[in-house]
Amino acid sequence: MKKQKSSLYKVLAIAGSDSGGGAGIQADIKTITALGGYATTVITALTAQNTMGVQAILEVPASFVGQQIDAIMTDIGTDAVKTGMLMNKGIVDVVGLKIKEYNIKCVVVDPVMISKNEKRLLSVDAVDALTSKLFPLSLVVTPNIPEAEYISGIKIKTPSDAEKAAKCIHRLGPSCVLIKGGHAGKSWDMKNEGSVIDVLYDGKSFEYIESEYIPTKNTHGTGCTYASAIATCLAKGFGLKESVVQAKKFVTASIRKSFNPGKGYGTLDQFGAIQFP
Repeated sequence: MKKQKSSLYKVLAIAGSDSGGGAGIQADIKTITALGGYATTVITALTAQNTMGVQAILEVPASFVGQQIDAIMTDIGTDAVKTGMLMNKGIVDVVGLKIKEYNIKCVVVDPVMISKNEKRLLSVDAVDALTSKLFPLSLVVTPNIPEAEYISGIKIKTPSDAEKAAKCIHRLGPSCVLIKGGHAGKSWDMKNEGSVIDVLYDGKSFEYIESEYIPTKNTHGTGCTYASAIATCLAKGFGLKESVVQAKKFVTASIRKSFNPGKGYGTLDQFGAIQFP
């Protein structure tokens, strides 16, 4: 059930900045805005990045991350939070503390760990902090297959493997787990209909979220876009499953309109996507 019409659907994105404009905070702002939300932001890191990959990272002090959250929450507030690249344990700790302090219930955690060119975006010691402190505060976590394998210790080759991994991750505390099947392409499509399948688990049952497979390398920012779209739909008052379904449609439409401004992995076109309620 969608909540009553509001003048503002506020979504706070906590993530790193992508100088190439394709992922991170830049993708978050585009997604939230395209879906009719009002985006506020907390920057956790600056990256020197383009379509070829991440060349360098400058971490923002954890104390300043906390100050940014305070600035937003003591004035504007938010209907939902989406976290992306958090970089280190100090940042993870302060984000968790602020979510508790401001009693934020609608939290989407995208456990960003490694970039496409294998640049680490979350330190090893921060993984435990992420899973032990942020996962229990989240309404949904959205790992891709490599992230889900790392967190669960389960090798994922089939949707059945993804179900096992989702159960393992769910035991870490999130209300729901969404394992994104993009890395599997259409290999999980048992009906041979050219679909990509994501696995959603709420602790009781599984849902398979299917979408069209689009063969392209212009997928930079897909995870950021997906998580931000889920958060925006939640902010609008949709239930979790419906938020995931609508977000998946938006991501698919954004990939269909994708383009490549450089020489490497291209980016989604969120403003070229179909508008959803």
